[in-house]
Order: sequence, then C-alpha cells, then structure tokens
Amino acid sequence: MKAITGVQMRAARALIRWSAEDLASAASVGVATVRRAEVEDAVPSTTVANLNAIRIALESAGIEFIDESNGKGVGVRLAKASAPQETHDAE
Repeated sequence: MKAITGVQMRAARALIRWSAEDLASAASVGVATVRRAEVEDAVPSTTVANLNAIRIALESAGIEFIDESNGKGVGVRLAKASAPQETHDAE
C-alpha cells in the first residue's frame, strides 16, 4: 500500500467535509495522531499501521488517492460512484 502525505490527508478531509475528530474516529486512531500527520506535507512520520488505517478510512468514505505521475505531484479526488443498475420489469 502506497503511503499518503499530510497534504493528501488534509485535502481528502476537506472533500468529504470531515473534521479531524471524524477521521480519527473512522480510523480508530487518536485525534492528535491525525493532527500531527497532517502538519507534514510529505509522508507523515507516524506508524505504518496508523497511516494505513487513515488511508482505509478515507477510501471507505469515497476518496481516491492519486500518486505522483510525471512530476505533477500527488492529489486526491472523490471516487466515481458506480451508476445504479436499472431494473426492467418483464411485460
């Protein structure tokens, strides 16, 4: 699993309108852990387990992490929701 950055964490929370407390609760980590991790622009110096828990919580909320490609930098976006399948009644 690729590590995420503090910048990505802050941006992801903004997209889904979560507070640091919301993220901490969803990831089962302390609020201080979230706040310390978000201060760093690069990969936070927190445990791999905490970083993975935060990533999984954000991905479960609909966030997609974008890796750096072609020197353009990392990012986040809302994952595209799958279209509901239509049902047709037999007539």
